[in-house]
Amino acid sequence: MRLRNVKNAHEILENSKYFIKDYKNYKGKFNELFNNDNEIRLEIGMGKGTFITTLAKENPNINFIGVEKYESVLVRGIQKANEMDLPNLKMICCDAKELNEVFDHEINTLYLNFSDPWPKKRHADRRLTSHIFLNIYDSIFKDEKRIIQKTDNIILFAYSISSLSTYGYTINKVSLDLHNEDIKNIKTEYEEKFSGLGYKINYLEASKRD
Repeated sequence: MRLRNVKNAHEILENSKYFIKDYKNYKGKFNELFNNDNEIRLEIGMGKGTFITTLAKENPNINFIGVEKYESVLVRGIQKANEMDLPNLKMICCDAKELNEVFDHEINTLYLNFSDPWPKKRHADRRLTSHIFLNIYDSIFKDEKRIIQKTDNIILFAYSISSLSTYGYTINKVSLDLHNEDIKNIKTEYEEKFSGLGYKINYLEASKRD
């Protein structure tokens, strides 16, 4: 996601109550950070933060954590959250490859919204629904594993269905045109833009019990 640099972005992050700087110190203790035992849901690649801040606002009894790889992107979500009162929301700047170093069987639901499709076959292992990442997620999920994905890329979507199924997930819900289905949905900034241009949004919910 290309964004103009935000002046003093690092300082904005450091001074926000929503930003977790030393996130690895909370491994296995994120419920203590939220000061409750409510379920925790995680979004990888939160962009400007519209999706996760809206979810947090609408679901005060659920905890949410947004993960973004780049500070230049994360700061937009931080700025949005700073204008709100969301005690059930935190944000982390890290690579998804590190997640098994951040969480220890604490996450109930994982959102993958418009992830990089990595279209070249040789880059397939970088897709967030590859077996590489599904293996990482095994150590962050608490009980039942639950993944919700949205994408406008039909090739990634087909790959995800195949990868999840092969890994043992059950595909509980699928849509090739989310906005014409009776499925509750909060649009991301990217989704607003590209659905407005006529792109259909693909959606799935998958779960797995060991």
